[in-house]
Amino acid sequence: MTHESAHGHVTGRAVYTDEQALPAKLLRLYPVQSPHAHARLLAIDTAPALAMPGIHAVLTAKDIPGENNTGPIVHDEPLLPADVVSHVGQAVAWVVGNDMAAAQAAARRVRVDYEPLPACLSIDAALAAEQFHLKPARVGCGDVDAAMAASPRRLRGEARCGGQDHFYLETHASWASIDGEGIVEITASTQHPSETQAMVAHVLGIPSNRVVCRCLRMGGGFGGKETQANAFAAIAALAAKITGHAVGIQLPRGLDMQMTGKRHPFLARYEVGFDHDGRLLALDVDMVADGGWSCDLSPPVLMRAMVHIDNAYHCPNTRVVGRIAKTHLPSNTAFRGFGGPQGMLFAEEIQDRIARHLGLAPDLVRERNAYRNGDVTHYGQQLADYELPLLWAQLKQRSDYARRRADIDAFNAASASRKRGLAITPVKFGISFNKTEYNQAGALVLIYQDGSIQLNHGGTEMGQGLHSKMLIVAARVLGVSAHRIQIMTTRTDKVPNTSATAASSGSDLNGQAIKAACETLRDRLAAVAAERLCVAPDTLAFADDRIAAGDQSLSFVEVVQAAYRARVSLAATGYYRTPTIHWDPAKGQGHPFYYFSFGAAVSEVEVCGYTGVHRLRRVDVLHDVGDSLHEAIDRGQIEGGFVQGLGWLTCEELRFSASGRLLTDAPSTYKIPTAGDVPQDFRVDLYRRAAAPTTDVIFGSKGVGEPPLMLALSAREALRDAVAAFGAAREVALDSPATPEAILRAVERVRAT
Repeated sequence: MTHESAHGHVTGRAVYTDEQALPAKLLRLYPVQSPHAHARLLAIDTAPALAMPGIHAVLTAKDIPGENNTGPIVHDEPLLPADVVSHVGQAVAWVVGNDMAAAQAAARRVRVDYEPLPACLSIDAALAAEQFHLKPARVGCGDVDAAMAASPRRLRGEARCGGQDHFYLETHASWASIDGEGIVEITASTQHPSETQAMVAHVLGIPSNRVVCRCLRMGGGFGGKETQANAFAAIAALAAKITGHAVGIQLPRGLDMQMTGKRHPFLARYEVGFDHDGRLLALDVDMVADGGWSCDLSPPVLMRAMVHIDNAYHCPNTRVVGRIAKTHLPSNTAFRGFGGPQGMLFAEEIQDRIARHLGLAPDLVRERNAYRNGDVTHYGQQLADYELPLLWAQLKQRSDYARRRADIDAFNAASASRKRGLAITPVKFGISFNKTEYNQAGALVLIYQDGSIQLNHGGTEMGQGLHSKMLIVAARVLGVSAHRIQIMTTRTDKVPNTSATAASSGSDLNGQAIKAACETLRDRLAAVAAERLCVAPDTLAFADDRIAAGDQSLSFVEVVQAAYRARVSLAATGYYRTPTIHWDPAKGQGHPFYYFSFGAAVSEVEVCGYTGVHRLRRVDVLHDVGDSLHEAIDRGQIEGGFVQGLGWLTCEELRFSASGRLLTDAPSTYKIPTAGDVPQDFRVDLYRRAAAPTTDVIFGSKGVGEPPLMLALSAREALRDAVAAFGAAREVALDSPATPEAILRAVERVRAT
């Protein structure tokens, strides 16, 4: 089966939030933005804007009838500031006009008086001022101090990684209308319709049963629409309530980049103890994430980074302390990997430092420190069904790693101006939400008398193929063609209290809920068919749009119609909650993940010693997706995830001015990967498991959305390997992102040694 939206995507006919059948006389919103990173809000004069033609209202904090907050965890995020602005570009007011041009012109006429205040614009500044969100978090095991003191070798170091803009093709969009009964209907580009529904209700001061949120599809999300869609939906709903008209918002690219949060920049300072063979004995890490002006999802992002500081390596004595820097920048948020990439980058940094310090091959040190099945992580979870060592060995053989290593060494010995690098890195990524209560899902399946089926679930489609996989699950359980099934728009009045489509769990959670609903319907239909065929229900097979027992069979439609005549319900709900998982945040211990997804990648690069420009010559990937529900979609996720990770690690550099203004707020200044940046030779294969998993995942499949992004760490380590070939340094410091400028600086440092 093809991707259910493939034709719409390639023809341009796929309909998105701001392209649906919009209400007549839909009004538009435009923000009045703060020019200051931190300032006291003294006065707002809206009269000049309201006097302009086509302007219906100017919304400020005093217009909010309910709670002026959209913070998902901590109530520290006012929808509109009442007294203090906290980052450049923050909306202090929203103008409602007949169209965007009118609203934008009027926004320039709103007069705002500010009293500038000192601003904190970096992790280092926050550390100096001791300015943090919440208390430090801790995770660890063993006796770190004793093990460190007894270690034959010790190293101290510091590593940083930058943020990343989501750069979804569809920017934030919402529109809201209110019907004659006062029901608020929100159409939003959101990954979490239930939370958007709740936030709109809070802001308007009404119960959630008077708000319906719907999401047809998104033009990309990557975590950027998990929480940050809520504020835009809430402001549209507020405008609709005040004006009595339907109101919409679609952010221009520049505004979207200025107003929304990014992947969290991180700083890690560490000490590591190891033996003469490079085996880890003790690890002590102080990790700081740049949270921005409010908490948003920073606490669970930080925690995932802390529990992924091991990546695929076992250290018996580990201590990780994490803090969230409070800065006057847009509030950073969820991004594909959700802190995992940052923690794993530091893990690979440490492995490479150990290897070069000892003069050993980095892949050898990685192998010596690799987890084995049955090992226990530093947060107390035992590894089961852990086949990463087998996958690693297969990839080294398939990629011809040893021969290519020798060829690259020979090339580097003969070339002074250009050097090549080769690296292999693993990925071990936990699948489940950090927040245990999010690991649940619901579904509603309806069968009509003509045998057609309507499928409702709580997941959202953002191009990743979730709807396609859910069609496959329903069709497989009911034994019907997927063409018989219609996926419906995700709506909170069909499936309530759902979790965000995030954490690589969309197929796991919603698939199991759909399976449960379809099994209920199948059992009802089986009873009807069994009576007509005079057989026991458990002897029936559902396949190819028929229900059969041996040589006897009935069509699916026949049985559905018979069930209706027999007054058998043809509607069913399904529900699923992930079993076995638990977490104690106070102790930093538990079993937070239902299972692990893993893979590995080999990257080969070539670097110019005069410019720092690199080419990604070849990438070999072997990734575990279990028993794939849809191989083409999974391969696409692996390829796309790798390239997005490559962008974060090599070219996507966020730059702010000294006053806190985002300078890279357009494609002209913010470089995402293009066709020229992808591997020249890109080989992706799926790992075939040696044994069936012990966890009850949906038809044996595994989550694939986030883990492949971290495979791009192999490209960063290959760049480090190429840089090292320009000299004989025992440490190769490489900034992240490794832009041409950063690579050239690293080459010059190595040449100097």
